[in-house]
Amino acid sequence: MKDRVFTVVDETDEWIVVDKPPFLLVHPKKPDGPKTLWDGLRGLLAFELANGGQVSIVNRLDRETSGLVLVCKTAAAARRFHTAMSRRAVAKEYLAIVWDWPEQDAFTVTAPILRQGEQLPTAIYLKRCVHPEGAEAVTRFQVEQRFEKATSAGNRFALVRAFPETGRTHQIRVHLAHAGHPIVGDKIYGPDERCYLEFIETGWTPSLENRLLLPRHALHSTRLRLETEQDGPLEWNAPLAHDLAAWMGNPFR
Repeated sequence: MKDRVFTVVDETDEWIVVDKPPFLLVHPKKPDGPKTLWDGLRGLLAFELANGGQVSIVNRLDRETSGLVLVCKTAAAARRFHTAMSRRAVAKEYLAIVWDWPEQDAFTVTAPILRQGEQLPTAIYLKRCVHPEGAEAVTRFQVEQRFEKATSAGNRFALVRAFPETGRTHQIRVHLAHAGHPIVGDKIYGPDERCYLEFIETGWTPSLENRLLLPRHALHSTRLRLETEQDGPLEWNAPLAHDLAAWMGNPFR
């Protein structure tokens, strides 16, 4: 399809891996909504769908998150890969640009997560938080690069690699904020959750840019690894998204 905006990383008769750009929804939310990754995949895989195939997205990313998405074309592959996900036989790695410099080059956040509105006040229904009543959540982090950039809201930032060992909603974003290093551009877990409410009302404005610096949270799915008995070990990689690499000034690509 001519208007396809995602990049195909790898493909077989049973699955396809794509590099999703930021701001592209994975699934439609309403019939007359904007084009989504799912729409694009259905166009790309029209022949397979006409011959009994399917579009089954294995790992879903938020609209603003860029990077690798694994999609199955057959029911058999979907069963194998979803089973691998459920038994944690899939390893994911993300890159994130965060505020300030972590004290340690490597650190782990072990902190349970729940929807914040269940226990604490928030105006944002989907917001998560660390809370002792939450579900187990563990993320390992490795600092890849510390750098300085003159901005309206600070000048020290770091590129970190995240290794989520569990799969809670917004886990990496919540754990980095909990560690004192929220992701640059994060409207919910960044400097003030009211940024998200303001964005919903006004869209992106110079005022929000001064506080958030980037129009989307700086999170990118950079590596996927999995293994099943039938497929053996599989691994895919995607370099840091162009917008994030450009913002860093010294691109990590």
